[in-house]
Amino acid sequence: MGVLGASALATGCSGAQSRPSAATGTTPSTPAASTTTEAPAPPPPPAPTPTWDGQVKVLGDGSTSDTGPQPKQPVPERLKPGEKPPQFVVFSWDGALEGDERLFSHFRKLGVENNAQMTFFLTGLYTLPKSRSTLYQPPQHKAGEASIDFATDPHIKDTVEQLRLAWLDGNEIGTHFNGHFCGPKGGGDWSTEEWKSELDQSVSFVTNWKTNTGLKDLPPLPFDYTRELVGGRAPCLEGQKNLLAAEKAAGFRYDASSPGEFQVWPVKKEGIWNFPLQMLPYSGKSTQSLSMDFNFLANQSGNTTNGDPKKYDTWEKETRDSYLAGFERVYNGSRAPLFIGNHFESWNGGIYMQAIEDVMKNVCKRDGVRCVSFRQVADWLDAQDPKVLDKLRQLDPAQPADWSRLVK
Repeated sequence: MGVLGASALATGCSGAQSRPSAATGTTPSTPAASTTTEAPAPPPPPAPTPTWDGQVKVLGDGSTSDTGPQPKQPVPERLKPGEKPPQFVVFSWDGALEGDERLFSHFRKLGVENNAQMTFFLTGLYTLPKSRSTLYQPPQHKAGEASIDFATDPHIKDTVEQLRLAWLDGNEIGTHFNGHFCGPKGGGDWSTEEWKSELDQSVSFVTNWKTNTGLKDLPPLPFDYTRELVGGRAPCLEGQKNLLAAEKAAGFRYDASSPGEFQVWPVKKEGIWNFPLQMLPYSGKSTQSLSMDFNFLANQSGNTTNGDPKKYDTWEKETRDSYLAGFERVYNGSRAPLFIGNHFESWNGGIYMQAIEDVMKNVCKRDGVRCVSFRQVADWLDAQDPKVLDKLRQLDPAQPADWSRLVK
């Protein structure tokens, strides 16, 4: 199997205990939740009428709130005649759990330091305690089953705090759905109605985390998730065809579940923006790899997240240099956005985390570069002249452009 084939398969993310499969490089289903036959826990009580607390409009059970427009958001502007487009770079994170290694908080702070706003695709189960796992009714699986571990109560508390701070920093909170099922009976086998159920449950877990956890003394999230949620990424990048219809019905503006495409200016699928992982030049090789840490891992250490330590330095350099090569190709060429996917995991000694940190520090303060969220890219694209966007899509990634001719 060539690198593209391996990368296209190795597109999932994993929970704290999951490992890639030797056969395909994808994350296997290893249910960590209880599968006993206990009766499902009762659903949360109906949401009370929103109340005002100072400048905060508390929603539902107090898990979320309306604090007004999100701070630190850029105002999208249409390109002026002859103007070179900004170089957008999106760092996105699947799962968004604040675990023992504190990687969520680390990269959130790193983003502030480097003028980078990002997209955090929150897994809904990371706000649901294992003691109430049977509230989750996954499509084609038993109640309470999941292919990732449920978060511990301390991790839920820490994750909610990071979500609050991340949103106030201007970052986007998207969705990575719930159970992370891949392969048979996973997202690729789900109907649109099953995807709708998965999405509705993810929203419910986030908007009722206080009821489900009992952590009622904590402050609410400072946003209305039912309004702020406008995009997601499917686990293992499976099932986009049926997922798109579910997302469109929910009012989503973009989807980031495509299993990989070239570095070109985005188009819409089914009326919403398609933001795929991208094929990047693989440093030192004649092939390409998708722009996600898990794909580099699959190509480097195969079926283990703890490969040969003697190769860590080489693998870290390969990963970092590949991201930078993809960046330079469009920065000096078509200016198509660069989309990068990550997980808060210390695979292979943490080399992928270090590579991303190096890339963020290298590119985000460069002239003309905007490290932004997917939502902010969608905002900018919606503000542009469709005819100009059509011209930009004709450019090859590395093709220098005559902006005076293209942007009129």
